[in-house]
Amino acid sequence: MNLDVKNAILSGKTVLGIELGSTRIKAVLIGEDNTPIASGAHDWENSYVNNIWTYSVEDIWKGVQDSYQKMAADVKQQYGVTLQTVGAIGFSAMMHGYMAFDKDGELLVPFRTWRNNMQEQASTALTELFNYPIPQRWSIAHLYQAILNGEEHITNISFQTTLAGYIHWKLTGERVLGVGEASGVFPIDLGTKGYNQKMLNQFNDLIASKNLPWKLEDIIPSVLVAGENAGLLSEEGAKLLDVSGELQAGIPLCPPEGDAGTGMVATNSVAKRTGNVSAGTSVFAMVVLEKELSKVYPELDLVTTPTGNLVAMAHSNNCSSDLNAWVGLFDEFAKAMGMDVDMNKLYGTLYNLALQGDADAGGLLAYGYLSGEHITHFEEGRPLFVRSSDSNFTLANFMRVHLFTALGAMKLGMDILLKQEGVKLDQILGHGGLFKTKGVGQSIMAGALNVPVSVMETAGEGGAWGIALLASYMVNKADNETLDEFLNEKVFAGQTGETIAPDPKDVEGYEQFMKRYTKGLAIERAAIENLNN
Repeated sequence: MNLDVKNAILSGKTVLGIELGSTRIKAVLIGEDNTPIASGAHDWENSYVNNIWTYSVEDIWKGVQDSYQKMAADVKQQYGVTLQTVGAIGFSAMMHGYMAFDKDGELLVPFRTWRNNMQEQASTALTELFNYPIPQRWSIAHLYQAILNGEEHITNISFQTTLAGYIHWKLTGERVLGVGEASGVFPIDLGTKGYNQKMLNQFNDLIASKNLPWKLEDIIPSVLVAGENAGLLSEEGAKLLDVSGELQAGIPLCPPEGDAGTGMVATNSVAKRTGNVSAGTSVFAMVVLEKELSKVYPELDLVTTPTGNLVAMAHSNNCSSDLNAWVGLFDEFAKAMGMDVDMNKLYGTLYNLALQGDADAGGLLAYGYLSGEHITHFEEGRPLFVRSSDSNFTLANFMRVHLFTALGAMKLGMDILLKQEGVKLDQILGHGGLFKTKGVGQSIMAGALNVPVSVMETAGEGGAWGIALLASYMVNKADNETLDEFLNEKVFAGQTGETIAPDPKDVEGYEQFMKRYTKGLAIERAAIENLNN
């Protein structure tokens, strides 16, 4: 056992990060060198209730408490001590969505997650009004759609926030968000690092005729940048987080951030000309821009880094869910044949086969649209696999096309950035489940984007580690030390990653696939119209 680590735990020099992802809640405790020393995770799933993708409040707290308990148990088991305090805490979660509360702090309608695609009317109207892209996922689109729908709860809103903002508020009493998370609630003014005042006024004018008892700025959280203090863990908050009652109150919390911001931090891509791709249930690529884009593109979101620099984001709702379902089918087949196959081996074998397929996946076509896909303008989805009678139908090509299509919608958004806007990227960092099988997701991604793709050894740590680093930055930064400097010098110095450059054959093959993908969207449309759930 490492005595230095044990002493750091006892003296409160560790830092805790907890992130609520779409399928897993993870708690990561880091030591004085910013590397993970203990962790705990809780698996969960969204529910589809009354045509809304949601998670219940009970499930949210059960998951947060369980991941904390497992992390604390890991500390106890490894170091023989009970965790009672830490130097700082940070919370992160899936961005966007809609949580609206009344004056007593009660949730007015079930939490509406980013996955809901019912806000098209609001999204279109606000994008036009602001001349700024307002995707359906954004909190302001959810709010305006509820207003357009004439929902009764609207007049009773006292506070509206995101999932990360909600947890932070319950633990500290503070109604705040980090600027990266806030940039998915409402557009940010890059000069002030707060909400765009002109657009706030435009929105208030837009809804004036509804005679609501609030103005927008009264009900949304205030904005903080990375490094600022966002409040202290209250007595009630400590009991809510740690049901065993061991954790002490008074611990400082950093601004709550979205999973986009923590992904940038965990991959050290907060500087300009860097980018990262997070590929799991959904896939999004984020590129830190050197200047504003020439015009509004509905396929691209504009958000910010946790320090308030402009980021273009190509976000696709669907990535690996359908791919995982196919791997599950192969697992069922193996069991039916009397073979008990390790899932990691199964994934590894099937993914590696994809590298042996034809460059263009043999003329096959697939769409992994489990839910709607805003980049290609679908409100709902139907997973599809299609082939012509003369396509090269092999297992290698079958796996290759499913890996290809997992990135298809995102690729359309990235083409706007790289081809139309001429954005320069030195490299892009990959993280998330798609990159777990060494070299495979990386090669496919490099071919799709025609950019070198790197994967760091720490890529598996993900957003929980990213938010822990933001909390560490808040309490451990030197005077005037920027987040870029802190990450480069105190976290990633000397870290090696593996980089795969794009193979020209793969680039050409992927472009061939994209022609099929774009043409074949008519087939997806027909499936939605004729195959009702």
